Amino acid sequence: MIKTIRLQVFLATALSCHQLSAASIARIWNEQNLAAIRLDFPNPPVHARNLFHTSVAMWDAWAAYGTKAIGYLHNETATAVDVTSARHEAISYAAYRVLAHRYALSVSASNTLAALETQLTSLGYNPKNTTTSGMSPAALGNRVATTVLNFASSDRSNEPIIYNDPSYEPINNPLILALPGTVLDNINRWQPLAFDEAFTQNGLVTSKIQIFIGSHWGAVRPFTLELGTNESIYLDPGMPPQLGGITDADYKSGVLSVIRHSALLDPASGNMIDISPASRGNNTLGHNDGTGHTANPATGLPYKAQIVPHGDYGRVVAEFWADGPDSETPPGHWNNLANDVADHPSFQRRIGGVGPILNELEWDVKMYFALNGAVHDAAIAAWGCKRKYDYIRPISSIRYMGAVGQSSNSNSPGFHTTGLPLIAGSIEMVTSQTAAIGQKHSELVPGRMAIFAWGGEPLNPETEYTGTKWIHADTWLPYQRDTFVTPSFAGYISAHSAFSRAAAEVLTRMTGNPFFPGGMGTFHATRNEYLEFEEGPSVDITLQWATYYDAADEAGISRLYSGIHFPVDDTPGRIMGSTCGIQAWERARKYFDGSIANDEVDATIELDASNNCTIGWNSLPSFSYKVETSVDLNNFTPLSNGQQGHEHTNSFNFSMPEAEKLFFRVTKTVAEN
Repeated sequence: MIKTIRLQVFLATALSCHQLSAASIARIWNEQNLAAIRLDFPNPPVHARNLFHTSVAMWDAWAAYGTKAIGYLHNETATAVDVTSARHEAISYAAYRVLAHRYALSVSASNTLAALETQLTSLGYNPKNTTTSGMSPAALGNRVATTVLNFASSDRSNEPIIYNDPSYEPINNPLILALPGTVLDNINRWQPLAFDEAFTQNGLVTSKIQIFIGSHWGAVRPFTLELGTNESIYLDPGMPPQLGGITDADYKSGVLSVIRHSALLDPASGNMIDISPASRGNNTLGHNDGTGHTANPATGLPYKAQIVPHGDYGRVVAEFWADGPDSETPPGHWNNLANDVADHPSFQRRIGGVGPILNELEWDVKMYFALNGAVHDAAIAAWGCKRKYDYIRPISSIRYMGAVGQSSNSNSPGFHTTGLPLIAGSIEMVTSQTAAIGQKHSELVPGRMAIFAWGGEPLNPETEYTGTKWIHADTWLPYQRDTFVTPSFAGYISAHSAFSRAAAEVLTRMTGNPFFPGGMGTFHATRNEYLEFEEGPSVDITLQWATYYDAADEAGISRLYSGIHFPVDDTPGRIMGSTCGIQAWERARKYFDGSIANDEVDATIELDASNNCTIGWNSLPSFSYKVETSVDLNNFTPLSNGQQGHEHTNSFNFSMPEAEKLFFRVTKTVAEN
């Protein structure tokens, strides 16, 4: 099913000209982008990149008809008698060309390309109009798309080889899901899974042995991120806990947390929980220390409690935030949420919550540019961390530790230093007494480790649910379809947490309010209809979030219920995402008002023993840079011709002239295309 968030999600159909009053032209193409994602292989960093570059194309086409705004990649001054119509046309051609190029090799290319062409045609435009000459809006849009695609062609995404990374090889051999336990050459590193049959979360057949998706993505060109001195990845959170190392206790604590969350996934357990904003949310960044909100700021009234079975809540959040069947992946999920916010009847489109009300198109092009710049950077930072630390997933960890034994008592059977800790009622060693008929481990084998957890996918997920029970630890499965089990890349850090917090930061700053319109965002899961992995929920469940941060935190926590991540994956991901979101917003808003052109260029100078001088500076792609010199700080003369900003660092080398003193500066001007 396609998830509906609060109001509505536009279906993957072409919207005609008479529908433009209901959706801006940018919204129409954003919906087409989301529709293309739902049909494609679910590769979150790739789709974050596609969303960002499509948003850049729409922003640059819109900005060309403005007086203050500056394009991110393409800058030219355009005029039109009817600016509104011209923007519609230019944006349509720019977005169409980028999307058609990006999804030409997707697994559902024929369907996606047909939908894109139908959309462009329904708007009254000709897909065969590929001209880049002249001042027509179509030509402008085509030029913008060419600039965006040319810029991205060298961004190290490996797009020409379908985003593959020949440089990565897993250190561990695959975990064979059909067999108990696993063998690990390195007990802290990621392990691919081997399936009898494997499908992606949106039902596409995939490799029976997992391949690390996006292992090279930390090197992709970002929007705002910059590497510090001696840094190899962006926003490095440091080494996660290591089993068998000095952080062994922290590692085992994380394993226990995953097992305990799995043990909550039974709606009949009698464990009830208040999931309303009265009791949940309002955490400080990187923690789960919130106790809820005292009142809804929109109404002034307390939030009403919603007491539900904990097992239903855990299963619903696991599936909702997993972006399962017909999903647009986490970056697209937050585009849906952002669209939903703008659709709320009480919402006013004011930047930062102040100033004039913007029309739908201006709001949308600005929102998509900032939001998708943030999630693009979050993908790069998160996947850089995933590649560097190559960290193990819970399924490998729990199966391995459960197979080697228990680590609590060296004088008891099955002791192994890297085994599971013994916790009564949660993690136990099966004995002949506990395995006797009628006892708690009656279906298990003595001498093996047992955990109390979710029992796995039922034979008929539409009419059955498994609940929780004692199972062999070395056969444990996360709360997922048994043809998917866990994502095909390393765990640390959680990209869900990074994407979600990055988006929440942008929405908070752009709307000027951390709270959802009306003081609450919601999603309704109908009794015995919503869940896909098994029957449920047993009662109607309405997810509720007071703030964007509350929703983002729940996205991170959901991965513990689903058994996909350890807590240590979640909290650093939130912090990383926060930085990405704040930086993306601060950068984007300067393009909105043109103030990005006024920022001074910070330069560095290095002089070697041979008097060779290197001047370096951080650059932006829409500007041209010159190095100038002066002997008195009054009169500067150019040393270099204009250099187009391309990466985040540019440099100029020359032989230092003999002089008593010499001053240098780097200036920038908007580069007209």
